[in-house]
Amino acid sequence: MFTRRTGALLSVSALLFGGTFVAAKAGLAHLPPLFFVAVRFDIGAVVLAAFAATRLSRAELRPRTVGDVAGIVATGVLVIGLTNALLFVGQQYVTSGVAAVVFSLNPILTPVFAAVLLGEDGLSVRGFVGMGLGLFGVALVADPDPSALLAGGLGVPLLFAAAVTSALGAVLIRRADATLSSTARTVWGVPLAAALSHALSIGAGESVSGLSVPPVAIAALLYVGVFSGAIAYLAYFALIDETDATRANLLFYFVPVVSAVGGWALLGETLSVRSLVGFGVIFAGFLLVSGLSAGPSRLLRQLIPARFVDDGPL
Repeated sequence: MFTRRTGALLSVSALLFGGTFVAAKAGLAHLPPLFFVAVRFDIGAVVLAAFAATRLSRAELRPRTVGDVAGIVATGVLVIGLTNALLFVGQQYVTSGVAAVVFSLNPILTPVFAAVLLGEDGLSVRGFVGMGLGLFGVALVADPDPSALLAGGLGVPLLFAAAVTSALGAVLIRRADATLSSTARTVWGVPLAAALSHALSIGAGESVSGLSVPPVAIAALLYVGVFSGAIAYLAYFALIDETDATRANLLFYFVPVVSAVGGWALLGETLSVRSLVGFGVIFAGFLLVSGLSAGPSRLLRQLIPARFVDDGPL
C-alpha cells in the first residue's frame, strides 16, 4: 500500500525524471551520448559527496555485508550506469515519444523479475489490467509514430535493454537485503555509474577534443546531473526501500506525463485531447496496481495528512 511518504517520493521522482528526456535531447545535439552520461554523473557524484559530508557519518557510509556491496553494484552498475548509457545512446535513433513508450515497459518487466528472483506472487488480474492501462496511457500521451517503433534501427532494442536493466536492477536491490540506507547506496552508486560511463565512452571511441559546449548543453547537464541525477535517485531508491520494486517503478508511467506538461508550460507545446485522456488512463492504471482506493474521500485520506482533510463526508 502507498503511504503519504511513498506518494511524496514517487511524485518527486516522477517530476524530476520527467525532464530527463527533454534535457537529454537538448544535450545530445552537442555532446556524445556516453560522455554526456558520464559528465552527468560526475556532477551528481559531486553533489552527493557534498550532501554526504554534511548529513552522513562514516559509519553510515561504510559497507559491512555482502548484501551492502551487492546493493551498491545493483544501484550503480545496473539501475544508474547501464540503464542511462543504453537510454541515452538509444535516444539518438528515435523520437522522445518512442523512447518514452519503450522505456515504459519497465513497470511491466519488474513484476516478472520479482516473481523469479524474490518469489513474489504474480500480479492479480486487477494488477495486469492496471499495467496494461498504464502502458496504453503512456502511448496516448507520447503519441509515437507506429512506424518509428518498427523502424527505429538500434534505438528500440537499446531502449528495451535499458528498461530490462532498470527493472532487473531494482529487483536485485531488494534481493540484496543491504544494511546500508538507500541514501548511502546512492552516494556510492552514482560515482560508480560515472566511472562505468567514462569507461564505456572511451571504449566506444567517443571523441571530445575540440568539443564546443553551448549554454543549452550546460543547462541540460546541470539539470540531468543535479536534479535527475542526484536528487531524483535519492528519492527513487528510498521509494524502493519504502514499498517494493514493482510499485516503485510505476513512477515511469508518469514520466511522459511530466514531460508533456513541462513542454506545454515551458516550451509552448500543445496538449491534445488525446494526451489529456492519456493522463486519466495512466492514473486509472496506477490506482489498480497500487491498491489505492479510487473513492475521493479515502484517496485523500491515504495521501494527505489527516489535519488537512475535513472529518466530515466529502
